[in-house]
Amino acid sequence: MTGHDTLALLPTGGGKSICFQVPALATEGICIVISPLIALMKDQVYNLKKRNIKAAAIFSGMTKKEIDRILDNCIYGNVKFLYISPERLQTEIFQLRLAKMKVNLIAIDEAHCISQWGYDFRPSYLKIEEIRNIISDVPLLALTATATDRVKIDIQDKLGFKAKTVFQKSFKRNNLSYSVFYEDNKLAKLLQILKNVKGTGIVYVRSRKKTKQIAEILRKNRISADYYHAGLEGKTRAKKQEAWINNRIRVMVCTNAFGMGIDKPDVRIVVHIDLPESLEAYYQEAGRAGRDLKKSYAVLLYNKADHLDLEKRFSDSFPAYELIQKTYQSLGNYFKVAIGAGEGQGFCFDLRAFCQTYQLKPIATFNVLKILQENNYLLTNDAVHLPARLMVIVDKTELYKIEVANRRLEPYIKTILRTYGGILDDYVAIDEREIARNLKVKSEYVKNALTFMQKNKIVDYIPQTDQPSITFTSARVATDRLHINKQLFNFRKEVRQKNIDAVIQYTSENNVCRSEQLVRYFGEFNSTSCGVCDVCIRKRKANGKEQLLDKISHAIQQELQKQVLEPEQLITQLTQQQQRFKKQEILEALRWLLEEEKIKRTADNKLEVV
Repeated sequence: MTGHDTLALLPTGGGKSICFQVPALATEGICIVISPLIALMKDQVYNLKKRNIKAAAIFSGMTKKEIDRILDNCIYGNVKFLYISPERLQTEIFQLRLAKMKVNLIAIDEAHCISQWGYDFRPSYLKIEEIRNIISDVPLLALTATATDRVKIDIQDKLGFKAKTVFQKSFKRNNLSYSVFYEDNKLAKLLQILKNVKGTGIVYVRSRKKTKQIAEILRKNRISADYYHAGLEGKTRAKKQEAWINNRIRVMVCTNAFGMGIDKPDVRIVVHIDLPESLEAYYQEAGRAGRDLKKSYAVLLYNKADHLDLEKRFSDSFPAYELIQKTYQSLGNYFKVAIGAGEGQGFCFDLRAFCQTYQLKPIATFNVLKILQENNYLLTNDAVHLPARLMVIVDKTELYKIEVANRRLEPYIKTILRTYGGILDDYVAIDEREIARNLKVKSEYVKNALTFMQKNKIVDYIPQTDQPSITFTSARVATDRLHINKQLFNFRKEVRQKNIDAVIQYTSENNVCRSEQLVRYFGEFNSTSCGVCDVCIRKRKANGKEQLLDKISHAIQQELQKQVLEPEQLITQLTQQQQRFKKQEILEALRWLLEEEKIKRTADNKLEVV
């Protein structure tokens, strides 16, 4: 608010969006929000519009006309928030319009992506600083949930902070119990965990196939479950997600495609069946539990095979140069993009069909695409549902003439105008099936009528899509001129190896509190043991403290059943009755009883049994 560039580190659920939304609303002008996640952009725009706040997003899959219209509205139409991917910042069309906008703040989500030391480096983030030459006096807010000390320094340097300003909330989650278990039979352990811990859960796995298999096993054991991955159709994913959010499904078994931007505070348990590729990713995914600050659990299951699998995934992540060349050439041929052409062009992309056409392995191809993205040749986006969009491009008078002259089109035009407001001024999301129901005709008839009106330049009609996409960020080059930055390649390899080593160390270290291990990884060294992770519980049992705490807890409950007491009164009574009960131990037992909701505080801060 005082105009300083700021880096804000807040854990998952820590309120990152509020940090830029409130200052932007309190200040005249528009806030530019840079984010790499289409699903997150769509979700935030939807939620802002629900509150009558004008917001828009530009992402792959949109036409040039749609983008033009949105940018014009940002200059002349009182739009408060424009969400945009970092790749779009570099386009001439955006930079020309940006100079005309009254920008009050630049917010950068997932800011760790700018650092080559980060676990999810994206070279397009390095171009963000360039837009500061166009709007030099606008403060910048960088936001992330995970950053090591090295990454924090890198973010500020790469974004050209005028002065170092970091706001950091502790990485420690006091309500979250982390546990790691070595298990040969992971499914039996998973069933045990889900039967012991009540409430909503997420189970993360690495493969799409496993999501369905494990969900079926859970259902057979009378646990309400469903599965989710990026390969599902957009509407199916949305339906599954909604059922889980509204507690019609208890457990979602999923890949890491699930969870980003989902605001569900009452998740009680997150279980990882497979090892994550970094502690940053694990911290974010595990952190989706307990956002309501109530007692929750994050459990990681592993065995020796997982360590070997992690090392294999590492070697597969850095394919040979010849395979990178072959895949790049195949992409150009597959999309019929000529050498020297294709810059800015986007295409729907079916990975499986592409691999079958050119006899390529899907996992190797996926890793090649990441390397091509890191070297600024293309941009990949996971499947995201984009509804059909429509805008009438003739004026009211012309539209009326068309209605009168073409009786077959008249009912379609009238129904569309009645159903969708603002369609004469801007692109509006439509549902062909809804129009068909209102007209009592088949959906194909509606699509045919809209296509006819599109060809005759009456409307601009964009059919829905929910496929993954690939965008060529630079013109296609001849295969022998494909340049892969070897220094960056080797550096990223080194970073990935360190990430994997940190995950293996976390699972193998059984003498240091899990919470302490995680926060130390992020540079926080003044943390104390959590007392509730698998390491702390095992240590407590080993030194007989567990039995003592059980006795104290029982004594506390007995006293509170007799009468409601203030904490200090209770401690005094217990220490007088049992001189071996120490004040610190009583406080520890009180904390545990409150977390487990066996006792509670009254309005006047006294304690009573639940």
